[in-house]
Amino acid sequence: MAQGWLPGAWQQIANSGAVWSAVAFAAGALSSRRGSVFRSAIGGLGAETGLVVGYYGYAQFGRDGAGDLFFPLIWLGMACVAGPLSGVAGHWWRRGRDARRRVTGLAAFAGPFGMEGLAYAWNLHYAPQAWASLALFLLIPLLMARTHKERALTLAAAVVCAPLGYAVIELPLQWVSA
Repeated sequence: MAQGWLPGAWQQIANSGAVWSAVAFAAGALSSRRGSVFRSAIGGLGAETGLVVGYYGYAQFGRDGAGDLFFPLIWLGMACVAGPLSGVAGHWWRRGRDARRRVTGLAAFAGPFGMEGLAYAWNLHYAPQAWASLALFLLIPLLMARTHKERALTLAAAVVCAPLGYAVIELPLQWVSA
């Protein structure tokens, strides 16, 4: 919905899987206030599955139909994995008692933006969109980590998460889409 509002290459962020993970991350961070890691995982799962059902429900009933159920089911399966993981990452970032969990949670949040930047650069050759994703990949640790040391550690961990996510998520999706 925000695609028409964002300028230039930033429009793709509105249709980004990383943004969907950001919603689950936020749900996990917010539910961590009074709950356990399990509650944050459930919050992330609810956020991700709600986004998938809402997106394809709108496509089915608000437009001319979603078509084949293959990709909605693929994305629902991805939501069942990414949602709880992102929810736990949000919990660890907000409530982590040690730097290791805070760094891991925040790197898991930044990593999908780096992964999408790699996909835009390598697969699609969309340089402006790649730079927009990579800007968020860098800004998340720089703005959200608590200390300078945690910023550096989060950036280093996110640099590992981005190509790992590309290999585990993007490559299989390309294979399924072919």
